Amino acid sequence: MSNYSIDEFIRQTKQDESENEFFELETPRILEVNLSDQVWAKSGSMISYNGNIKFEREGILEHGVGRMFKKALSGEGSSLMKATGQGRLYLADQGKKITIFNLDNEAITVNGNDLLAFEPGIQWDIKLMKKVAGMMAGGLFNVTLEGRGRVAVTSHYEPLTLLVKPGSPVITDPNATVAWSGHLKPEFRTDISLKTFVGRGSGESIQMEFNGEGFVIVQPFEEVYTSGSS
Repeated sequence: MSNYSIDEFIRQTKQDESENEFFELETPRILEVNLSDQVWAKSGSMISYNGNIKFEREGILEHGVGRMFKKALSGEGSSLMKATGQGRLYLADQGKKITIFNLDNEAITVNGNDLLAFEPGIQWDIKLMKKVAGMMAGGLFNVTLEGRGRVAVTSHYEPLTLLVKPGSPVITDPNATVAWSGHLKPEFRTDISLKTFVGRGSGESIQMEFNGEGFVIVQPFEEVYTSGSS
C-alpha cells in the first residue's frame, strides 16, 4: 500500500466534480449518476449520494403482471430499485468492474446478476432459461435491454469480447457469461456423465452455445449465485 499524507490522499481519490454526463465512471468500479429525474439500479448498489434523492424498491406491479410472473418463475434475486430526484448518486456492486454501454437503437442481453443500472427510457424484458431450470443454482435468467440510452454492466476483472460468426459458434460457461448481442439466442449443451461427477470430465457440465453473428462478453471468473440473493 502506498503512503500518503491526508491531503495527498484526498487529491488522488476525490470525486471529479467537473463530470456531468448522466453516467460517469468515477473509478473503474464506482458509477456516478448525475441524476435529474430517475434511474433504475440494482437493489443494494447505492454506496453514497448527495442532493435530494428518494429510493424505492421495485413494486410488485411496477412493470406489469407479465414481468412479475416471469420474475417469480425465475427465482430472480437481483431486484431493481428506482432512484428519483436530483443529485449525485454513486453505485457499485461487490467491487466489480463497470462498463457503460450507450445504446443507439440497439439491443443487448445481460446476465441478470451483472446489470447495475440503466436509463428509464430503455425498454427491457426478462428472458427465462427454462431448459436448464434445476440444473444450476444461478444464471437462469437474463435481461434484454433495447432502445436509446445508457446501460451499466458489471464484471469480475477485465471482460473479454468473443465474436460470433456464421458457422463458427462460441461456447461459454454460463457462470462466466456477462452479456451478448440482443438478437442472439443461446442454446444449452450438457455434458453430464459419471466422469464429470468424479472430476475427470473433459469440460464443464453445462455450456452455452451461441450461433449466428454477434458478440459474447465473458469474464475471467465463474460467478455462482443462488436464487433469492443479490
